[in-house]
Amino acid sequence: MCDASGAIGIFDSGVGGLTVFARVAARLPDESIVYLGDTARVPYGTKSADTVIRYARASAAILLEQHVKLIVVACNTASACAVSVLRQELSVPVVGVIEPGARAAVRRSATGCIGVIGTAGTVASGAYPAVIKELAPGARVHCKACPLFVPLAEEGWTQGVVPEAAAEHYLGELVGLGIDTLVLGCTHYPLLTEVIAKTVGLDVTLVDSAEETAVTVQETMAGLGLLVRAQHAPRRQFLVSDAPECFARIGRCFLGQELAEVAWVDF
Repeated sequence: MCDASGAIGIFDSGVGGLTVFARVAARLPDESIVYLGDTARVPYGTKSADTVIRYARASAAILLEQHVKLIVVACNTASACAVSVLRQELSVPVVGVIEPGARAAVRRSATGCIGVIGTAGTVASGAYPAVIKELAPGARVHCKACPLFVPLAEEGWTQGVVPEAAAEHYLGELVGLGIDTLVLGCTHYPLLTEVIAKTVGLDVTLVDSAEETAVTVQETMAGLGLLVRAQHAPRRQFLVSDAPECFARIGRCFLGQELAEVAWVDF
């Protein structure tokens, strides 16, 4: 039985999952959160499924040492490859980012023509089309890998000529296919929401998987009686497997504020 006084654990291959951290923290301000970024082995999107599963197990083990009561896999690639494995093996609930985003896309699409953008690994996994078609068998799902979006987000290049050119290159084909909903299937991509929205136009609804994941976390914890029961000062802890100073610098771009102490952990 999980202890409601425990923290929420969130892990990602790097800094991208901080978008999930921000949404969860905003929705559940009284909850303690431990964030783990596997910055020594980023990115996961180019790794094999077996390797991603091994990394996900290691990240989950470190979070369990922090006595977390729920684990969020805030990485689309790890969610595609490892969530089902972790759910079988762990004693705490596990929430991924793919299922919440897919559910929201199905709810919001009027035509059933849905676009998904993500890393090469996420797109190759076929995870989003599988979940969407399970929920809406008649849906038409078009996926596109957008590899340049991640480094652009991490460098803070979220506006201007360069990200606009990348967005036009990646998204023009999807718009031409008639999508009415677009899933931002990578936790970095919400930082590029303005450029993406401008490119796809007002007729396309954007789905932020980070926000939808935060809703699922809240609903899951409420259903299991895991919401914190007493007012207290929540802790915000950041752990990384490499380069804590770099993580703190880039993390400021994601959260819009200074991060609390970032600690190195040995995998």
